[in-house]
Amino acid sequence: MPKLTRRGTADSYRKTWHVYYGDVRAGAIGERAGVPVHGDQWGWSCGFYPGIELRQHRYGTAATFEAAREGFEADWNVLLPEIAEAAFDEYHRHRALQTWKETIWAAGLPLPTQADCNATAARRSISIAPIYTLKRSI
Repeated sequence: MPKLTRRGTADSYRKTWHVYYGDVRAGAIGERAGVPVHGDQWGWSCGFYPGIELRQHRYGTAATFEAAREGFEADWNVLLPEIAEAAFDEYHRHRALQTWKETIWAAGLPLPTQADCNATAARRSISIAPIYTLKRSI
């Protein structure tokens, strides 16, 4: 079973960590914006989409980072048994589709549904065969 790991973000305005379960981004822990000084300064969100329904996600606040981390882990331990393996598969399929779309756009090509892709590629003398191979592997 994968462990939860944290990775810091490049947000220069507030401290935020993305929390991963294996290669799935399971949520985030971070400083809350616009909170009065006497309120809880840290918050967490636990869950991922697509894969699990938004109503299943869990949220909370805490006074310190350590308390927020503990709250996240407690929520994750309650949520994890409710998550079907198909939810992780759906998340991976969505991520693969996003990668494929970004690859097509980075090559300067429209998606197949946006235009006559073969005519566009012929005008630009770009081979699109390797890109469509990626699509079939999804």
